[in-house]
Amino acid sequence: MGSLPILVTLSVCHLLNDLLQALLPAIYPILKDDFGLTFTEIGLITLTNQITASLLQPVVGFYTDRYPRPFSLFAGMTFTLAGLLLLAFSQHYGVILAAAAVSGIGSSIFHPESSRIARLASGGRHGFAQSLFQTGGNVGTSLGPLFAALFVLPRGRSSLGLFSIVAIVALVLLYRVGVWYSHVRLQRPAAAHAPATLPPPGTRAWRALAILLALVFSKYIYLASLSSYFQFFLIDRFGISIGTAQLYLFAFLGAVGAGTFIGGPVGDRFGRKYVIWASILGVLPFTLALPYVNLFWTAVLSVVIGLIIASAFSAILVFAQELIPGRVGLVAGLFFGFAFGIGGAGAAVLGWLADVYGIAAVYHVCAFLPAFGLLAYWLPDEKP
Repeated sequence: MGSLPILVTLSVCHLLNDLLQALLPAIYPILKDDFGLTFTEIGLITLTNQITASLLQPVVGFYTDRYPRPFSLFAGMTFTLAGLLLLAFSQHYGVILAAAAVSGIGSSIFHPESSRIARLASGGRHGFAQSLFQTGGNVGTSLGPLFAALFVLPRGRSSLGLFSIVAIVALVLLYRVGVWYSHVRLQRPAAAHAPATLPPPGTRAWRALAILLALVFSKYIYLASLSSYFQFFLIDRFGISIGTAQLYLFAFLGAVGAGTFIGGPVGDRFGRKYVIWASILGVLPFTLALPYVNLFWTAVLSVVIGLIIASAFSAILVFAQELIPGRVGLVAGLFFGFAFGIGGAGAAVLGWLADVYGIAAVYHVCAFLPAFGLLAYWLPDEKP
């Protein structure tokens, strides 16, 4: 397989992985009814999932920078499959938490190493490669609510077991990717892993990394407010059904997928700093308006928000990898891990906020998060 087919295969596998991961938040209304959960307990499910997904990712990235493991992606998908089956057949809230944790482990193994392979197969078009890879994941995330509405809601939670077929398809594809990566390591050992010693990043790089992490903080807490609670907001405010709310969530997450793909190539052409600035700060007027409009405009604004805000992550990740050359896996693990972790912590806090002050309060508070985009002004200018 050549480099472009590998990129496409990675993107498809990212789609399948994140589709399976997205089934968990997509069935939150079902879990709420089955177990009589509060919003705080729902937030704890997200937190449990994202803790394992976030804390392990930098460790996995650091380790595989030095000791690449071509078939680690296969192992990660196996954990995701195990978490899915636990979620389908569990009868206790504690087992649901365990399922969320096991799925998070699968995600923590999958993302850093697959991001490195995408960069290795990029042919120098790093922004395009990351966008194509990320788009697969975001499309998979958007399909989660749609598949939940079409298959899980009518048949019950045990029907999640049918999605093990998706995991098996991904395992076959990831085995082929592992074979390709093994060959590349033999042919291009210098490109396949980092040298044993690298100069430490300078003060300028650390300052820029701190700004990028602050931007990821604002972006992913806002995304957590929509991915975890948007269905409940729509049901509470407009009185629509669970199935209809899942379709609105699908539209938002689909826009996130499209925005992710746009951000990378635009950053390659015009500069990643400008994409980051426009993506985070540019969404502020729309987030401020969202809590006050009717159902039609809520749907429109959620799509616009998803399209704009999602374009930043590929640009942020490539920007960070270029700040610290030679540590591709570590940087990918750090940023994926931080994004997942802050999203999980944010979901738990927002769940408490919804229990105490009502679900609408979540969107009144989160509306101001994109103002963090002002920090992009202090990012260093990129090299031509």
